[in-house]
Amino acid sequence: MTDPHGGPVAATPVCYRHPGRETWIRCQRCDRPICPDCMNSAAVGFQCPSCIKEGARTTRSGRLPYGGTPTANPALSSIALIALNVAVWLSITSSGGARSGLVDRLALSPLGRCTAGNGFYPTATEANCSTAPGGHWVHGVADGAYWQLGTAVFSHVEVWHIAFNMLALYFLGPQLEMILGRARFLAVYLLSGLASSTAVLWLAGEHSQTLGASGAIFGLMGALLVVGLKLRANVQQLLFWIGINVVFSVTGSSFISWQGHFGGLVGGALLAALVVYAPRQRRAAFQWTTLAGFALVCLVLVAVRVAALS
Repeated sequence: MTDPHGGPVAATPVCYRHPGRETWIRCQRCDRPICPDCMNSAAVGFQCPSCIKEGARTTRSGRLPYGGTPTANPALSSIALIALNVAVWLSITSSGGARSGLVDRLALSPLGRCTAGNGFYPTATEANCSTAPGGHWVHGVADGAYWQLGTAVFSHVEVWHIAFNMLALYFLGPQLEMILGRARFLAVYLLSGLASSTAVLWLAGEHSQTLGASGAIFGLMGALLVVGLKLRANVQQLLFWIGINVVFSVTGSSFISWQGHFGGLVGGALLAALVVYAPRQRRAAFQWTTLAGFALVCLVLVAVRVAALS
């Protein structure tokens, strides 16, 4: 079919349940065209009978929209994570703060180095570090300190750093857990932290030292953005805050790990996409398999980088 000027004319959509009825109304949930007889009022727009039935089935089964189990207190996981971060911070603060030996053990260092006061010997090896004046060897991921990929995400030194991160976790975490459920929320948070550490390992300086939950927090922002887009919610405010934090990360790159923020943001968005865009058939199996695959990809990237640094 063409218009008077020779261009194509789009066919009018028809109701998926009544093919003889033309309609421009679509289901808010599945986006299929529906006629007035098939329209059911929803919180936003209209839903088709199939989605209403699916929603009722999901409600009866006690499941959240993407397969998670509702929790009585969606803030509990975030509070537990905050408590763990605060406990590590108190341990670091009470043992010397920035000069604490815990910082060298817990912070992420791609490559081990021989430190001396506020500096280090760039050419010293672990074998001859003890002979250098004031030399002390700080292990990195490349020489066996693999735990730093995880512990760095729970470690802070400055009070403003942990205060900002924990405040963000307190506000963002419960919102995401309320939608995804506790297990999927924790998976997104922890794997965002792993993605952040992986990015630091690849993109930061070999002798850099990185710590903080910022990468995982950026992961929550990326995940909430994907969830908001999936739900067709207004994400302008979230985009505004993400934009501010990205600009701040770039302009403050001399003291902020933009690499960790970048890895966490991209990782969180990808992880959320794996959860919310999973097919309904065998949804849980797809979600946990792909989340495990994401973790495996990160670990492979870590292994490749460690091999190169070694």
